[in-house]
Amino acid sequence: MTTSTQFAKVLKRREVISLSFGAMIGWSWVLMTGVWISEAGTLGTALAFAIGGLAIALIGLTYSELVAAMPQAGGEHHYTLRALGPNWSFVCTWALLFSYINVCLFEAVALPTAVEYLFPEIRIGTLWHVLGSDVDTGFVILGSSAAIAVCWLNYIGIRNAAMVQTIVTAVIVVSGILLFSGAALGGQADNAEPWFGPSSTGFLSVMIMVPALLIGFDVIPQSAEEINLPPQQIGRLLVISVFCAVGWYILITLSVGTGLTQEATASSSMATAEAAGALWSGLIGNGNWATTVLVVGGIGGILTSWNAFVVGGSRVLFALANDGYVPKIFASLHPKYQTPYVGILTIGVLSAIAPLFGKTILVWLINSGSFAVTVAFLFVTISFLVLRKTEPEMPRPFRVSHPNLVGYGALILALGLLAAFFPWSDSALIWPEEWMTIVCWSLLGALLLFRYQRRDKLDSQP
Repeated sequence: MTTSTQFAKVLKRREVISLSFGAMIGWSWVLMTGVWISEAGTLGTALAFAIGGLAIALIGLTYSELVAAMPQAGGEHHYTLRALGPNWSFVCTWALLFSYINVCLFEAVALPTAVEYLFPEIRIGTLWHVLGSDVDTGFVILGSSAAIAVCWLNYIGIRNAAMVQTIVTAVIVVSGILLFSGAALGGQADNAEPWFGPSSTGFLSVMIMVPALLIGFDVIPQSAEEINLPPQQIGRLLVISVFCAVGWYILITLSVGTGLTQEATASSSMATAEAAGALWSGLIGNGNWATTVLVVGGIGGILTSWNAFVVGGSRVLFALANDGYVPKIFASLHPKYQTPYVGILTIGVLSAIAPLFGKTILVWLINSGSFAVTVAFLFVTISFLVLRKTEPEMPRPFRVSHPNLVGYGALILALGLLAAFFPWSDSALIWPEEWMTIVCWSLLGALLLFRYQRRDKLDSQP
Protein backbone atom coordinates (compact mmCIF):
# COMPACT_ATOMS: atom_id res chain seq x y z
CA MET A 1 0.00 0.00 0.00
CA THR A 2 1.22 3.45 -0.87
CA THR A 3 0.15 6.71 0.68
CA SER A 4 -0.11 10.29 -0.45
CA THR A 5 0.83 13.50 1.28
CA GLN A 6 0.41 15.84 -1.69
CA PHE A 7 -3.19 16.94 -1.20
CA ALA A 8 -3.81 20.53 -0.11
CA LYS A 9 -5.19 20.65 3.45
CA VAL A 10 -7.66 23.49 2.99
CA LEU A 11 -11.08 22.34 4.25
CA LYS A 12 -12.35 23.85 7.51
CA ARG A 13 -15.30 22.91 9.70
CA ARG A 14 -17.93 24.79 7.68
CA GLU A 15 -16.78 23.34 4.37
CA VAL A 16 -16.75 19.79 5.77
CA ILE A 17 -20.35 20.06 7.03
CA SER A 18 -21.50 21.65 3.77
CA LEU A 19 -19.81 18.96 1.71
CA SER A 20 -21.39 16.11 3.66
CA PHE A 21 -24.82 17.61 4.36
CA GLY A 22 -25.12 18.93 0.81
CA ALA A 23 -24.33 15.47 -0.54
CA MET A 24 -27.07 13.83 1.52
CA ILE A 25 -30.01 16.16 0.89
CA GLY A 26 -29.87 16.22 -2.90
CA TRP A 27 -33.08 16.66 -4.93
CA SER A 28 -35.30 13.89 -3.62
CA TRP A 29 -36.70 15.99 -0.76
CA VAL A 30 -38.41 18.19 -3.36
CA LEU A 31 -39.33 15.57 -5.96
CA MET A 32 -40.15 12.46 -3.93
CA THR A 33 -41.74 13.54 -0.64
CA GLY A 34 -45.25 13.36 -2.07
CA VAL A 35 -44.61 9.83 -3.32
CA TRP A 36 -43.29 8.75 0.07
CA ILE A 37 -46.27 10.18 1.93
CA SER A 38 -48.73 8.60 -0.52
CA GLU A 39 -47.13 5.20 0.04
CA ALA A 40 -46.31 5.27 3.76
CA GLY A 41 -48.29 8.17 5.22
CA THR A 42 -46.78 11.20 6.96
CA LEU A 43 -45.82 9.49 10.21
CA GLY A 44 -44.95 6.28 8.36
CA THR A 45 -42.49 8.18 6.19
CA ALA A 46 -41.02 10.01 9.18
CA LEU A 47 -40.68 6.68 11.01
CA ALA A 48 -39.01 5.08 7.97
CA PHE A 49 -36.43 7.88 7.97
CA ALA A 50 -35.95 7.59 11.72
CA ILE A 51 -35.28 3.83 11.53
CA GLY A 52 -33.18 4.04 8.38
CA GLY A 53 -31.41 7.05 9.87
CA LEU A 54 -30.64 5.07 13.04
CA ALA A 55 -28.95 2.42 10.92
CA ILE A 56 -26.92 5.02 9.05
CA ALA A 57 -26.10 6.84 12.31
CA LEU A 58 -24.66 3.65 13.84
CA ILE A 59 -22.74 2.96 10.66
CA GLY A 60 -21.64 6.59 10.70
CA LEU A 61 -20.22 6.14 14.19
CA THR A 62 -18.01 3.30 12.97
CA TYR A 63 -16.85 5.58 10.15
CA SER A 64 -16.13 8.36 12.64
CA GLU A 65 -13.70 6.26 14.62
CA LEU A 66 -12.01 4.92 11.51
CA VAL A 67 -11.63 8.25 9.69
CA ALA A 68 -10.09 9.81 12.80
CA ALA A 69 -7.64 6.90 13.05
CA MET A 70 -6.84 6.78 9.32
CA PRO A 71 -7.44 10.20 7.73
CA GLN A 72 -6.42 9.20 4.21
CA ALA A 73 -7.95 9.91 0.81
CA GLY A 74 -10.05 6.95 -0.21
CA GLY A 75 -11.44 6.34 3.27
CA GLU A 76 -13.09 2.92 3.15
CA HIS A 77 -10.34 1.50 0.98
CA HIS A 78 -7.80 1.98 3.77
CA TYR A 79 -10.05 0.78 6.61
CA THR A 80 -10.94 -2.48 4.88
CA LEU A 81 -7.40 -3.01 3.61
CA ARG A 82 -6.02 -2.85 7.13
CA ALA A 83 -8.75 -5.01 8.63
CA LEU A 84 -9.65 -7.51 5.90
CA GLY A 85 -6.82 -7.53 3.37
CA PRO A 86 -6.57 -6.43 -0.26
CA ASN A 87 -9.23 -8.65 -1.85
CA TRP A 88 -12.12 -7.65 0.40
CA SER A 89 -10.87 -4.08 0.39
CA PHE A 90 -11.18 -4.03 -3.37
CA VAL A 91 -14.72 -5.44 -3.24
CA CYS A 92 -15.77 -2.69 -0.82
CA THR A 93 -14.09 0.14 -2.72
CA TRP A 94 -15.30 -1.07 -6.12
CA ALA A 95 -18.90 -1.18 -4.84
CA LEU A 96 -18.54 2.33 -3.43
CA LEU A 97 -17.15 3.67 -6.71
CA PHE A 98 -20.15 2.20 -8.56
CA SER A 99 -22.54 4.04 -6.30
CA TYR A 100 -20.68 7.36 -6.49
CA ILE A 101 -20.48 7.36 -10.28
CA ASN A 102 -24.15 6.43 -10.58
CA VAL A 103 -25.18 9.42 -8.48
CA CYS A 104 -23.16 11.74 -10.72
CA LEU A 105 -24.73 10.29 -13.86
CA PHE A 106 -28.23 10.57 -12.43
CA GLU A 107 -27.79 14.21 -11.42
CA ALA A 108 -27.02 15.11 -15.04
CA VAL A 109 -30.57 14.01 -15.89
CA ALA A 110 -32.22 15.23 -12.67
CA LEU A 111 -31.03 18.82 -13.14
CA PRO A 112 -32.91 19.52 -16.41
CA THR A 113 -36.02 17.86 -14.94
CA ALA A 114 -35.90 20.27 -12.01
CA VAL A 115 -35.18 23.33 -14.14
CA GLU A 116 -38.10 22.46 -16.44
CA TYR A 117 -40.50 23.09 -13.57
CA LEU A 118 -39.50 26.76 -13.60
CA PHE A 119 -38.66 27.06 -17.31
CA PRO A 120 -40.75 24.64 -19.44
CA GLU A 121 -39.30 26.15 -22.61
CA ILE A 122 -36.02 24.30 -22.09
CA ARG A 123 -37.72 21.27 -23.67
CA ILE A 124 -37.01 22.04 -27.34
CA GLY A 125 -37.39 18.73 -29.16
CA THR A 126 -37.03 14.99 -28.72
CA LEU A 127 -33.85 13.43 -30.10
CA TRP A 128 -34.87 9.80 -29.53
CA HIS A 129 -36.44 7.42 -27.04
CA VAL A 130 -34.56 4.98 -24.81
CA LEU A 131 -36.67 2.26 -23.17
CA GLY A 132 -39.73 4.50 -23.01
CA SER A 133 -37.82 7.59 -21.85
CA ASP A 134 -37.67 10.73 -24.00
CA VAL A 135 -34.26 12.24 -24.67
CA ASP A 136 -34.82 15.94 -25.25
CA THR A 137 -32.26 18.19 -26.95
CA GLY A 138 -32.62 20.96 -24.38
CA PHE A 139 -32.23 18.49 -21.52
CA VAL A 140 -29.05 17.11 -23.08
CA ILE A 141 -27.57 20.58 -23.58
CA LEU A 142 -28.33 21.68 -20.02
CA GLY A 143 -27.29 18.41 -18.34
CA SER A 144 -24.06 18.12 -20.31
CA SER A 145 -23.17 21.79 -19.78
CA ALA A 146 -23.72 21.44 -16.04
CA ALA A 147 -21.53 18.32 -16.01
CA ILE A 148 -18.70 20.29 -17.61
CA ALA A 149 -19.15 23.12 -15.08
CA VAL A 150 -19.14 20.81 -12.05
CA CYS A 151 -16.13 18.95 -13.43
CA TRP A 152 -14.22 22.19 -14.00
CA LEU A 153 -15.05 23.47 -10.53
CA ASN A 154 -13.52 20.33 -9.00
CA TYR A 155 -10.60 20.32 -11.43
CA ILE A 156 -9.37 23.74 -10.28
CA GLY A 157 -9.24 22.81 -6.60
CA ILE A 158 -11.30 21.41 -3.77
CA ARG A 159 -11.22 24.81 -2.06
CA ASN A 160 -13.24 26.30 -4.91
CA ALA A 161 -15.63 23.35 -4.95
CA ALA A 162 -16.11 23.61 -1.19
CA MET A 163 -16.72 27.37 -1.33
CA VAL A 164 -19.48 26.96 -3.93
CA GLN A 165 -20.84 23.99 -1.94
CA THR A 166 -21.14 26.18 1.17
CA ILE A 167 -22.95 28.98 -0.66
CA VAL A 168 -25.44 26.67 -2.38
CA THR A 169 -26.05 24.69 0.83
CA ALA A 170 -26.97 27.97 2.55
CA VAL A 171 -29.56 28.60 -0.18
CA ILE A 172 -31.02 25.12 0.39
CA VAL A 173 -31.25 25.68 4.15
CA VAL A 174 -33.03 29.01 3.63
CA SER A 175 -35.59 27.33 1.37
CA GLY A 176 -36.15 24.63 3.98
CA ILE A 177 -36.62 27.17 6.76
CA LEU A 178 -39.23 28.86 4.57
CA LEU A 179 -41.18 25.58 4.34
CA PHE A 180 -40.77 24.73 8.04
CA SER A 181 -41.92 28.15 9.19
CA GLY A 182 -44.90 28.02 6.85
CA ALA A 183 -45.90 24.64 8.28
CA ALA A 184 -45.44 25.86 11.86
CA LEU A 185 -47.66 28.88 11.23
CA GLY A 186 -50.26 27.46 8.87
CA GLY A 187 -50.02 23.66 8.77
CA GLN A 188 -53.07 21.53 9.58
CA ALA A 189 -52.69 18.17 11.33
CA ASP A 190 -55.90 16.96 9.66
CA ASN A 191 -54.17 17.16 6.27
CA ALA A 192 -51.81 14.38 7.29
CA GLU A 193 -54.54 11.81 7.93
CA PRO A 194 -54.28 8.88 7.52
CA TRP A 195 -50.93 9.10 9.27
CA PHE A 196 -49.77 5.67 8.03
CA GLY A 197 -49.99 4.03 4.62
CA PRO A 198 -52.41 1.21 3.80
CA SER A 199 -49.77 -1.54 4.03
CA SER A 200 -46.26 -2.25 5.25
CA THR A 201 -45.03 -2.41 1.65
CA GLY A 202 -45.10 1.37 1.35
CA PHE A 203 -43.19 1.76 4.60
CA LEU A 204 -40.53 -0.70 3.44
CA SER A 205 -40.24 0.91 0.03
CA VAL A 206 -39.47 4.25 1.70
CA MET A 207 -37.08 2.79 4.25
CA ILE A 208 -35.08 0.98 1.57
CA MET A 209 -34.39 4.34 -0.09
CA VAL A 210 -32.83 5.81 3.03
CA PRO A 211 -29.29 4.41 2.50
CA ALA A 212 -29.24 5.85 -1.01
CA LEU A 213 -30.55 9.21 0.21
CA LEU A 214 -28.07 9.42 3.08
CA ILE A 215 -25.06 8.32 1.10
CA GLY A 216 -22.85 11.36 1.25
CA PHE A 217 -21.55 11.48 4.81
CA ASP A 218 -18.84 9.13 3.58
CA VAL A 219 -17.52 11.89 1.33
CA ILE A 220 -15.79 13.13 4.49
CA PRO A 221 -13.49 10.07 4.66
CA GLN A 222 -12.75 10.41 0.94
CA SER A 223 -11.46 13.95 1.41
CA ALA A 224 -9.85 13.37 4.83
CA GLU A 225 -6.35 14.29 3.62
CA GLU A 226 -7.68 17.68 2.54
CA ILE A 227 -9.36 18.56 5.86
CA ASN A 228 -7.39 20.99 7.99
CA LEU A 229 -8.79 19.92 11.36
CA PRO A 230 -7.70 17.62 14.21
CA PRO A 231 -8.69 14.00 13.44
CA GLN A 232 -11.13 13.75 16.35
CA GLN A 233 -13.07 16.72 15.00
CA ILE A 234 -13.42 15.02 11.62
CA GLY A 235 -15.12 12.08 13.34
CA ARG A 236 -17.51 14.34 15.22
CA LEU A 237 -18.45 16.33 12.13
CA LEU A 238 -19.33 13.13 10.30
CA VAL A 239 -21.84 12.12 12.98
CA ILE A 240 -23.28 15.64 13.18
CA SER A 241 -23.85 15.74 9.42
CA VAL A 242 -25.81 12.46 9.50
CA PHE A 243 -28.13 13.68 12.25
CA CYS A 244 -28.64 16.97 10.41
CA ALA A 245 -29.65 15.16 7.22
CA VAL A 246 -32.04 12.76 8.98
CA GLY A 247 -33.64 15.69 10.80
CA TRP A 248 -33.97 17.54 7.49
CA TYR A 249 -35.89 14.71 5.80
CA ILE A 250 -38.19 14.24 8.79
CA LEU A 251 -39.00 17.96 9.01
CA ILE A 252 -39.64 18.11 5.26
CA THR A 253 -42.03 15.15 5.56
CA LEU A 254 -43.98 16.63 8.46
CA SER A 255 -44.20 20.02 6.74
CA VAL A 256 -45.52 18.60 3.47
CA GLY A 257 -47.88 16.25 5.31
CA THR A 258 -49.49 19.11 7.20
CA GLY A 259 -49.33 21.53 4.27
CA LEU A 260 -51.23 19.52 1.64
CA THR A 261 -54.24 17.23 1.84
CA GLN A 262 -53.71 13.58 0.95
CA GLU A 263 -55.51 14.14 -2.36
CA ALA A 264 -53.35 17.13 -3.24
CA THR A 265 -50.20 15.23 -2.26
CA ALA A 266 -51.12 12.22 -4.40
CA SER A 267 -51.82 14.34 -7.48
CA SER A 268 -48.80 16.63 -7.11
CA SER A 269 -45.71 16.26 -9.28
CA MET A 270 -43.58 18.23 -6.81
CA ALA A 271 -45.35 18.14 -3.45
CA THR A 272 -42.69 19.90 -1.37
CA ALA A 273 -42.67 23.01 -3.55
CA GLU A 274 -46.45 23.04 -3.84
CA ALA A 275 -46.82 22.60 -0.07
CA ALA A 276 -44.70 25.71 0.47
CA GLY A 277 -46.89 27.64 -1.96
CA ALA A 278 -50.10 26.41 -0.33
CA LEU A 279 -48.90 27.18 3.19
CA TRP A 280 -47.80 30.72 2.42
CA SER A 281 -50.90 31.36 0.29
CA GLY A 282 -52.95 30.58 3.38
CA LEU A 283 -50.86 33.02 5.39
CA ILE A 284 -50.38 36.02 3.08
CA GLY A 285 -52.60 35.33 0.09
CA ASN A 286 -49.98 34.59 -2.58
CA GLY A 287 -47.51 31.76 -2.18
CA ASN A 288 -46.23 31.29 -5.74
CA TRP A 289 -42.94 32.88 -4.75
CA ALA A 290 -42.51 30.22 -2.03
CA THR A 291 -42.99 27.45 -4.59
CA THR A 292 -40.26 29.00 -6.72
CA VAL A 293 -37.88 29.31 -3.76
CA LEU A 294 -38.36 25.63 -2.89
CA VAL A 295 -37.64 24.53 -6.46
CA VAL A 296 -34.51 26.68 -6.46
CA GLY A 297 -33.51 24.96 -3.20
CA GLY A 298 -34.07 21.59 -4.86
CA ILE A 299 -31.92 22.57 -7.82
CA GLY A 300 -29.27 23.60 -5.31
CA GLY A 301 -29.55 20.13 -3.76
CA ILE A 302 -28.79 18.52 -7.11
CA LEU A 303 -25.68 20.65 -7.49
CA THR A 304 -24.39 20.04 -3.95
CA SER A 305 -24.93 16.30 -4.24
CA TRP A 306 -23.32 16.17 -7.66
CA ASN A 307 -20.35 18.25 -6.55
CA ALA A 308 -19.76 16.12 -3.45
CA PHE A 309 -19.83 12.84 -5.33
CA VAL A 310 -17.36 14.09 -7.91
CA VAL A 311 -15.10 14.80 -4.93
CA GLY A 312 -15.77 11.36 -3.44
CA GLY A 313 -15.60 9.36 -6.67
CA SER A 314 -12.33 10.91 -7.82
CA ARG A 315 -10.71 10.22 -4.43
CA VAL A 316 -11.89 6.60 -4.49
CA LEU A 317 -10.32 6.21 -7.93
CA PHE A 318 -7.15 7.82 -6.57
CA ALA A 319 -6.96 5.28 -3.73
CA LEU A 320 -7.55 2.33 -6.08
CA ALA A 321 -4.89 3.59 -8.49
CA ASN A 322 -2.44 4.30 -5.68
CA ASP A 323 -2.55 0.61 -4.77
CA GLY A 324 -2.42 -0.57 -8.39
CA TYR A 325 -5.97 -1.87 -8.90
CA VAL A 326 -6.77 0.56 -11.71
CA PRO A 327 -4.40 2.37 -14.13
CA LYS A 328 -1.79 4.43 -12.30
CA ILE A 329 -2.80 7.60 -14.12
CA PHE A 330 -5.80 7.91 -11.79
CA ALA A 331 -3.33 8.47 -8.92
CA SER A 332 -1.93 11.58 -10.61
CA LEU A 333 -2.41 14.90 -8.83
CA HIS A 334 -2.53 18.13 -10.78
CA PRO A 335 0.77 19.98 -10.26
CA LYS A 336 -0.96 23.32 -9.69
CA TYR A 337 -4.41 22.51 -8.24
CA GLN A 338 -3.44 19.39 -6.25
CA THR A 339 -6.57 17.52 -7.37
CA PRO A 340 -6.90 13.95 -8.75
CA TYR A 341 -7.75 15.48 -12.08
CA VAL A 342 -7.85 12.32 -14.21
CA GLY A 343 -10.60 10.83 -12.07
CA ILE A 344 -12.46 14.15 -12.06
CA LEU A 345 -12.27 14.38 -15.87
CA THR A 346 -13.40 10.77 -16.27
CA ILE A 347 -16.46 11.27 -14.07
CA GLY A 348 -17.13 14.55 -15.86
CA VAL A 349 -17.11 12.91 -19.29
CA LEU A 350 -19.41 10.11 -18.13
CA SER A 351 -21.78 12.66 -16.59
CA ALA A 352 -21.77 14.74 -19.77
CA ILE A 353 -22.92 11.82 -21.94
CA ALA A 354 -25.42 10.44 -19.38
CA PRO A 355 -28.36 12.63 -20.58
CA LEU A 356 -28.15 10.92 -23.98
CA PHE A 357 -29.44 7.69 -22.44
CA GLY A 358 -32.64 8.95 -20.84
CA LYS A 359 -34.02 8.51 -17.36
CA THR A 360 -35.04 4.82 -17.39
CA ILE A 361 -31.53 3.36 -17.49
CA LEU A 362 -30.27 5.84 -14.92
CA VAL A 363 -33.06 4.95 -12.49
CA TRP A 364 -31.90 1.33 -12.74
CA LEU A 365 -28.35 2.47 -12.03
CA ILE A 366 -29.26 4.58 -9.01
CA ASN A 367 -31.27 1.71 -7.49
CA SER A 368 -28.46 -0.79 -7.97
CA GLY A 369 -26.05 1.85 -6.66
CA SER A 370 -28.06 1.92 -3.43
CA PHE A 371 -27.40 -1.82 -3.09
CA ALA A 372 -23.70 -1.26 -3.76
CA VAL A 373 -23.27 1.42 -1.11
CA THR A 374 -25.02 -0.78 1.45
CA VAL A 375 -22.43 -3.46 0.65
CA ALA A 376 -19.69 -0.90 1.32
CA PHE A 377 -21.33 0.11 4.61
CA LEU A 378 -21.40 -3.55 5.66
CA PHE A 379 -17.67 -3.97 4.99
CA VAL A 380 -16.76 -0.84 6.92
CA THR A 381 -18.79 -2.04 9.91
CA ILE A 382 -17.05 -5.41 9.82
CA SER A 383 -13.68 -3.64 9.59
CA PHE A 384 -14.55 -1.56 12.65
CA LEU A 385 -15.25 -4.71 14.67
CA VAL A 386 -12.19 -6.56 13.37
CA LEU A 387 -9.79 -3.70 14.13
CA ARG A 388 -11.23 -3.30 17.62
CA LYS A 389 -10.25 -6.93 18.25
CA THR A 390 -6.98 -7.23 16.31
CA GLU A 391 -5.56 -3.75 16.98
CA PRO A 392 -6.99 -2.58 20.32
CA GLU A 393 -4.02 -0.27 20.88
CA MET A 394 -4.31 1.49 17.52
CA PRO A 395 -4.45 5.28 18.12
CA ARG A 396 -8.08 6.36 17.87
CA PRO A 397 -8.45 10.14 18.30
CA PHE A 398 -12.22 9.67 18.16
CA ARG A 399 -13.24 6.61 20.17
CA VAL A 400 -16.77 5.24 20.04
CA SER A 401 -18.14 4.38 23.48
CA HIS A 402 -19.77 0.94 23.75
CA PRO A 403 -18.06 -0.29 20.56
CA ASN A 404 -19.70 -3.71 20.64
CA LEU A 405 -23.18 -2.22 20.89
CA VAL A 406 -22.47 0.23 18.10
CA GLY A 407 -20.56 -2.21 15.92
CA TYR A 408 -22.89 -5.20 16.16
CA GLY A 409 -25.94 -2.94 16.04
CA ALA A 410 -24.64 -1.37 12.84
CA LEU A 411 -23.83 -4.82 11.47
CA ILE A 412 -27.36 -6.15 12.08
CA LEU A 413 -28.98 -3.05 10.62
CA ALA A 414 -26.69 -3.07 7.57
CA LEU A 415 -27.56 -6.72 6.94
CA GLY A 416 -31.25 -5.87 7.32
CA LEU A 417 -30.96 -3.05 4.80
CA LEU A 418 -29.06 -5.31 2.42
CA ALA A 419 -31.68 -8.07 2.70
CA ALA A 420 -34.37 -5.68 1.53
CA PHE A 421 -32.81 -5.61 -1.95
CA PHE A 422 -33.22 -9.35 -2.53
CA PRO A 423 -36.14 -11.16 -4.23
CA TRP A 424 -37.86 -12.20 -1.00
CA SER A 425 -38.49 -8.53 -0.16
CA ASP A 426 -41.29 -6.32 -1.48
CA SER A 427 -38.65 -3.70 -2.22
CA ALA A 428 -36.32 -6.01 -4.18
CA LEU A 429 -34.24 -4.84 -7.12
CA ILE A 430 -35.74 -5.52 -10.55
CA TRP A 431 -34.61 -8.58 -12.46
CA PRO A 432 -32.94 -8.58 -14.92
CA GLU A 433 -32.32 -4.87 -15.46
CA GLU A 434 -31.06 -3.68 -12.06
CA TRP A 435 -29.38 -6.93 -11.08
CA MET A 436 -27.58 -7.11 -14.44
CA THR A 437 -25.98 -3.71 -13.86
CA ILE A 438 -24.54 -5.12 -10.64
CA VAL A 439 -23.39 -8.29 -12.42
CA CYS A 440 -21.67 -6.33 -15.20
CA TRP A 441 -19.89 -4.00 -12.76
CA SER A 442 -18.86 -7.01 -10.65
CA LEU A 443 -17.40 -8.80 -13.68
CA LEU A 444 -15.37 -5.73 -14.60
CA GLY A 445 -14.13 -5.56 -11.01
CA ALA A 446 -13.26 -9.27 -11.05
CA LEU A 447 -11.13 -8.76 -14.16
CA LEU A 448 -9.26 -5.85 -12.53
CA LEU A 449 -8.73 -7.83 -9.34
CA PHE A 450 -7.46 -10.83 -11.30
CA ARG A 451 -5.05 -8.54 -13.17
CA TYR A 452 -3.83 -7.07 -9.88
CA GLN A 453 -3.34 -10.48 -8.25
CA ARG A 454 -1.52 -11.86 -11.30
CA ARG A 455 0.85 -8.89 -11.49
CA ASP A 456 1.47 -9.02 -7.75
CA LYS A 457 2.29 -12.72 -8.02
CA LEU A 458 4.73 -12.12 -10.88
CA ASP A 459 6.38 -9.24 -9.01
CA SER A 460 6.92 -11.45 -5.96
CA GLN A 461 8.74 -14.16 -7.93
CA PRO A 462 12.55 -14.12 -7.74
